Formats: sequence, C-alpha cells, structure tokens
Amino acid sequence: MTRVLIVDDHAIMREGIKRVLSETPGMRVVAEAGTAQEALARLHAIDVDVVVLDLALPDVSGLDLLQRVRALHPALGILVLSMHSEEEYGVRALSAGASGFLNKASPPSELIRAVRLVAGGQKYVGSVTAQRLAEHVDRSARRRRHDKLSDREFQVLCLVADGKSSTDIARQLGLSVKTVSTFRSRILEKLELRSTAEMTRYAIAHGLVH
Repeated sequence: MTRVLIVDDHAIMREGIKRVLSETPGMRVVAEAGTAQEALARLHAIDVDVVVLDLALPDVSGLDLLQRVRALHPALGILVLSMHSEEEYGVRALSAGASGFLNKASPPSELIRAVRLVAGGQKYVGSVTAQRLAEHVDRSARRRRHDKLSDREFQVLCLVADGKSSTDIARQLGLSVKTVSTFRSRILEKLELRSTAEMTRYAIAHGLVH
C-alpha cells in the first residue's frame, strides 16, 4: 500500500487529488497539509511513502520545504504537483530534490502513474523537463537569462512579479528586508533590467507567474 501525504494550501485541490488517489488500488491518502509547518508535523507523526507537494504555500516557499524534507527524509518520494509550467520549474524542482514534477493540468491517469513511479524509487520526468535537463548538461545550449539566477533569486523574482512587497518576501522566505533588496539588485543585473516593472513584465512573458 502506497501511503500519500498531500501538501497544498487549497482545500478543494487537496480533495480532488485525494479522490483520484483514494480510488486507485494500492494507494491511500493518509494525511493532508495546507502549510509547510503542517507538512513537517505530519511527516514527523506519520509514515508516508510519497509526498504530493505544491510549490505555492502561504508560509514557506515550496522549494525551501522540498529541500528541507529531502534532507530529513532522503528516501522519500516527492512529487511536485504545480500550476507552474514544467519548462520553467521542472529542472529547478528536480535539482532541489524532487523525485518528479507534474503540472496540475495533467490528466488523473498521469498523476497516478507519477505517484507509482516515485513510490517505487524512480524519477518521473516529463518530456519538457527531459529536454531541459539535456540542455542543462549540454553547456553549449542557449540559456535563457533567468537560468542564470540562483534558486533564491528565482524565488524573489517570482514573488516580486506576483506583487509581493519586500517586507512580504522577507517574511515568507525568512530573510531580512535588506537581503531581499540585495537579491532584487542582483536579479536586475543578471536579467539586464532596470526596474521592478520590467522584472514583472519579464516574469509574465516567460510564464513564471500567472
């Protein structure tokens, strides 16, 4: 029996995922969480085989939670299920420790397949992520400007484009406002942009926010 923990801040989304997995032979949703802190508490109290994890959480960045869970539970299957595009987030999620990445627009059958793969200790990699991984290995491949950003810089870029203030970003990522300002400056330099408005337009144009 594959025991699953669903981590998503939307109750309706959790219910939909739970319904799909609970109706699948050999799978059982044993816990749910709406925040990173709840997820860590559930993992401490309950044995699970797979975590189905959304990256957009209200208290901590999903990538940060992913890295922390991977450090605490090296053998755990972690499937990122996100509204964000596979092209933009797939490689970053895998690099942060995910066992697989799946877009929320995927059919239920693909969710079941992905959970089964990561529960068996395998990786679930979609075609777009596979291509991006190949490009990542091939250093001669043409890189997009935001590929130069560190994970933290990438997170700050997405939060800025989502309309969050420096104070909000600092609180969510556990940083000082001064550090967030430093990240903003680095992002502008690396992306060759001049303002927050240009950062927002860049992020929207590349599908980094919705």
